[in-house]
Amino acid sequence: MAIQQLSEEQIHTWTRAQKDEWWFKNIYRGDMAQLSLRSGLTGFLLGGVLAATSLYIGAKTGIGIGVGLTSVILAFAMFRMMHAAGWASDYTVLENNCTQSIATAAGYVVSPLFSSMAAYMLVSGKIIPWWQLMIWIAVISTLGVLVAFPMKRRFINEDQLPFPEGRACGVVLDSLYTGEAGEGMYKARLLAKVAVLTATYQAIVSDGWMKLLQFKLLRMDQWAGMKEPWTFHERLDQYYYQAAVKADLWIPKILGTDFRALGLRFTLDAAMLGVGGLMGIAVATSCLLGAFINFVILAPIMIQAGDIVQRVAPSGAIVPISRAEIVNQWSMWWGVAMMVTGSLVSLAAKPELFTAAFKSVTGKKTKADAGTDLLAHIEVPLWVSYVGVPVFGLLGAWITHEFFGVPLLLALVSLPLIFVLTVICTNSMALTSWTPTGSLSKITQFTMGAIDSSNPASNLLPAGMTSEIASNAANLLSDIKPGYMLGGKPRHQVVGHLIGIIAGVLACVPLFFLLFLPPDVNGVRSVATLVSEQFAMPAAIQWKGVAEIIAKGLKGLPSSALIAMGFAVVSAIILEVARIASKGRFQLSAVSVGLGVVLPPESTLAMWLGALIFWLLSKRFKDARSAGYKRWVEGCEPICAGLISGAALMGIGNAIVNVLIG
Repeated sequence: MAIQQLSEEQIHTWTRAQKDEWWFKNIYRGDMAQLSLRSGLTGFLLGGVLAATSLYIGAKTGIGIGVGLTSVILAFAMFRMMHAAGWASDYTVLENNCTQSIATAAGYVVSPLFSSMAAYMLVSGKIIPWWQLMIWIAVISTLGVLVAFPMKRRFINEDQLPFPEGRACGVVLDSLYTGEAGEGMYKARLLAKVAVLTATYQAIVSDGWMKLLQFKLLRMDQWAGMKEPWTFHERLDQYYYQAAVKADLWIPKILGTDFRALGLRFTLDAAMLGVGGLMGIAVATSCLLGAFINFVILAPIMIQAGDIVQRVAPSGAIVPISRAEIVNQWSMWWGVAMMVTGSLVSLAAKPELFTAAFKSVTGKKTKADAGTDLLAHIEVPLWVSYVGVPVFGLLGAWITHEFFGVPLLLALVSLPLIFVLTVICTNSMALTSWTPTGSLSKITQFTMGAIDSSNPASNLLPAGMTSEIASNAANLLSDIKPGYMLGGKPRHQVVGHLIGIIAGVLACVPLFFLLFLPPDVNGVRSVATLVSEQFAMPAAIQWKGVAEIIAKGLKGLPSSALIAMGFAVVSAIILEVARIASKGRFQLSAVSVGLGVVLPPESTLAMWLGALIFWLLSKRFKDARSAGYKRWVEGCEPICAGLISGAALMGIGNAIVNVLIG
């Protein structure tokens, strides 16, 4: 059934009161269950699980993945099967929409853990206590929700802005519950099958699961004489290197540097294949280009020139050249310059985001809008924001000062800037489904750094606040869009968003310590484990790079790094201008090229292969009536979600098993 909506003429000529009356009479479903106990609990549980996968992928790629449609499909399939078995009444479309609101909020709330907070720990060398992380993320995320309340009436009710991602979710929900249920079950089965197969593969390549199976369950260390568990090598080139040692075969090198030291490995990483399928061939190719330039061309030259060298750790041990050392000693600087410049040019090319955001805030109520508020009993009262924003703003500034040493005055000064940038970001989400939190946070970093360059926390934490507040405000409104389309109560979705914040924090802060800050044999945790071969933390590396530029300037860098940064800035401007001038036909992205510099090249290659596979399949199956089109084109998202969730959940489980069995 087609979703009813206003015409363009009605949007531009009707008053908000008229639009509210039309929506209340034609769309609103006040008698339908929405935020029920089961939808809240389902969203809480799904949100925790999907937030864990988001943290896992974010630590590997620096990219926050959306989990809304995945939660819609999973919740629909779960309750449809329980309904068929007579165990539960069928899930309503509004209950499912509320579930996706909770799950989406949980998925996005984890972003500081692999960006600003991780960067702060790397720069300061201090591990933030778990309870401080939980309180800070919860308070700042709630502030984002409170900031969004007053914008809802303007962006959604009055301006009827598209919010493309939210609208897509609304269309999928409508199709599932109005005769297209078979399609939803097909996608759910596809997701489940791929997730099970991927989880099985991930278990075979995981040391923890194999140790549990072979040593704890089968006792093969006792009767088979095994000292180490057998695992299939995820790095497929490992088999060649093992044979090369025995047979004295050729070891590939570039200018005398071993491929392995450069990070040039071939890894069958299922999660990265799925991420690549979702990001598309253009973005994946841009990342691959950045990786090729950096690790195949520039890094070997810089190693030969002596600008990237082995170093001596504080313990006196020699730290050999590796991918992480290449990035930290040299490559990070031009990669970060490329990403920051590309983000700012892209943002500056959209002046309508600033003008529309200004109009949205300053727009005045007309006489025709005055009088009785027809939706007062289902909208969130504005006084909640008028009271809540100052209270939570002051609370956020105070805990930022108390927990991280940011001067209280500086934390307070950043609040108005945070609000303005949040409005811009939310407007961007409304028009394009793009949230420029990365580029906006850099504005905050440089602004705060200009005031206080001596303390890295002074620019990292206010910028982290900007990113988190903007993300939550934009995503709340994007979540409310499908609810508005389907006739739901805004209050219920707002409460759902707050539930999602709690779910994400409770699920992912303990997981953060387990995955990235495991204790050593003496029970001591160290920030040295935050960045590893498995988890590159590229977003944190970018935040750290900007913070160090602000704190130290460019002094002490080798001249080659400064020259590379200059070329990166010019190249980023050229790439973004070409993309803008060609209206997207030129598809290389400066931000993605820079991302390829800080990502492990093996992950970048796996993402590109995933993107290439689905791109070729889309070219192969063009007939919308064919089974191939249904499976590989329409089923791309559930297949990729299955690859990501199966690999991520099994990978997280492997870390837990390793901790438990040692």
